[in-house]
Amino acid sequence: MNFVSSERMDQVLKRFEMIEAQMAAGPEPEAYVRLASEYAELEKLAVEIRALRGAEAERDGLETMLADTSTDAEMRALAEAELPEIEQRIEALRQEIQILLLPKDDADDKNAILEIRAGTGGDEAAIFAGDLFRMYERYAAGRGWRVELVSASEGDAGGYKEIIATVSGKGVFSRLKFESGVHRVQRVPETEASGRIHTSAATVAVLPEAEEIDVEIRNEDIRIDTMRASGAGGQHVNTTDSAVRITHLPTGIMVMQAEKSQHQNRARAMQLLRAKLFDIQRTKAADERSESRRLQVGSGDRSERIRTYNFPQGRVSDHRINLTLYKLDRVMEGDLDEIIDALISDHHSALLADMSQDG
Repeated sequence: MNFVSSERMDQVLKRFEMIEAQMAAGPEPEAYVRLASEYAELEKLAVEIRALRGAEAERDGLETMLADTSTDAEMRALAEAELPEIEQRIEALRQEIQILLLPKDDADDKNAILEIRAGTGGDEAAIFAGDLFRMYERYAAGRGWRVELVSASEGDAGGYKEIIATVSGKGVFSRLKFESGVHRVQRVPETEASGRIHTSAATVAVLPEAEEIDVEIRNEDIRIDTMRASGAGGQHVNTTDSAVRITHLPTGIMVMQAEKSQHQNRARAMQLLRAKLFDIQRTKAADERSESRRLQVGSGDRSERIRTYNFPQGRVSDHRINLTLYKLDRVMEGDLDEIIDALISDHHSALLADMSQDG
């Protein structure tokens, strides 16, 4: 694949310098906010391009020195020793610039809605769903994100049959979006007297939080039912008489909220519905863009088994990128960066390969 042209890099630097000058001139507040946003988007790219230009100039100087027959032996030896290191730096900078210029996912900067549901495995699956939720809570805390519970249905022996929360902060969706899919656990349940390993599963869905501007929901397309919530379903359902169910008639998507405030229920239900409709729109657009090619890590199918947590062996394996780590205890404590960084890197490689095929 051809590297980014010098002209393209010149355009980036020119635009970045223009924004700097406009911000320094003291524009109106609204214009300043818009300029500051673009400045933040271009700043890292501009820094990397300038570093590349500096490294290339350094390399050219060393090559000139080596080509000069009058260069003494000591200087020549120093130049020969430095040249491979600078070439490596240039290659690393080029790769970083390529990645920074990849097509952006418009949802990357959005907050996320995290849904975890117990799958096969009965009580043990619900306990595992609870473990996963705590893992994401700890990961979020480490990154300074805020987690707010939307609804929860507790399992009979602990954990959750279903739990939904919002995760807010910088770059939330960009780092959590590859967590969607089936997570499988292999371990000996505390209630298992014979020590036999059980396999159970939980399904994770991470949806970008959608604003009203992202998704249009017409009043005539929804049906809102208000009902008395009682009976099974966990502590949150048992304490309310104001459950709200919203059905999106064109798609058949149904969301339900059952907190103490009916007004809050309606707002939360609409928030979930917008996220689900936005996710459908994004998936359809991605399918149309990629046709049959894989542009994401895995298919994004909620039924796809993406990761196994094997407690007897202390390992976690991500099946999409053939990554196995023997630090399960740390992963469950929220140490997810190594896995997430590897998934993002694999995604970038796929995008670069796709651009190469198109180009």
